[in-house]
Amino acid sequence: MLNKILEKFAKLLVVWVVLAAAVGYFIPRALVPLKPFTDWLFALTMFGIGCLLSLNDFLPILKKPKLIFLGTAAQFVIMPLLAFIIIKLLNLPPALAVGLILAAAVPDAMAAGVMSYLAEADVAFSVALTTATTLVSPIITPALTYFLGKQYIPIQFWPMLQSIMMMVILPLLLGLLVQHRFNKLTTRIKPVFPALSTLFIAFICGLVVALNKDALGKVTGMIFVAVISLNVLGLVLGYLAGKGFRFNLEQRRTLAINVGMQNAGMGAVLAIKHISAEAAIPNALFATWCIISAAILAGIWSAKKRRKG
Repeated sequence: MLNKILEKFAKLLVVWVVLAAAVGYFIPRALVPLKPFTDWLFALTMFGIGCLLSLNDFLPILKKPKLIFLGTAAQFVIMPLLAFIIIKLLNLPPALAVGLILAAAVPDAMAAGVMSYLAEADVAFSVALTTATTLVSPIITPALTYFLGKQYIPIQFWPMLQSIMMMVILPLLLGLLVQHRFNKLTTRIKPVFPALSTLFIAFICGLVVALNKDALGKVTGMIFVAVISLNVLGLVLGYLAGKGFRFNLEQRRTLAINVGMQNAGMGAVLAIKHISAEAAIPNALFATWCIISAAILAGIWSAKKRRKG
């Protein structure tokens, strides 16, 4: 009974994000005091994700390294390049520009695997791809943010790298170890981890709103255009990249979803910690929107596959 409640809770991510944003705007003092704990909360989320994985999830990386390499390259080329072009076209302010770059430079979201499942695509490929992009993110994410964002705001490469190691990689590896040693226990409480992840994403979006309550009135609709454009074009170009790589249909759909969905919760935490609260705004918006767009796309693809069947 409890497991079913937790599963339903995780599926209502967009609802919790909207409610958290409302709390952040109308009662900011309820969330702002929790700002110092964002690192720990994100680390707990990554630990939970590690507990959901197993060594078998790494087999596709070893069996088909070329497939994973091409997917990872597509992820870290398409999204940052799109962000750079969108920033230039829309002439975004420095803090929002760097925030959008950061949203594009983080690895793809773990939720991409769920969306690939709903789209009846290649779930194993999605999980392996997310794992690979996450493992290389301590180098790639700060490097891309530094080279593309330093013209707007001074970027500290090494502190950001250290944060990703402490918030992402170490908790993920610890979760894998716990899952390996205590498999029966982690299997029993499996639905707890997606629920915790949902709770964290909602919290971080609410916190971003709370920290930017005064600045939000000055934010124009351009940032919404920028975020939606980054996501939609990422989905399209991810699919076309898969076609160029001669992936099969399921793999192309998976790549599209993984490229278009970013771990924007991670981006928001890094922005708050290393740049500014304002730079976290694009990440909070992206975290919400990419779930909606991927769910719509997954529904379309799934329905199309059933009709063909």
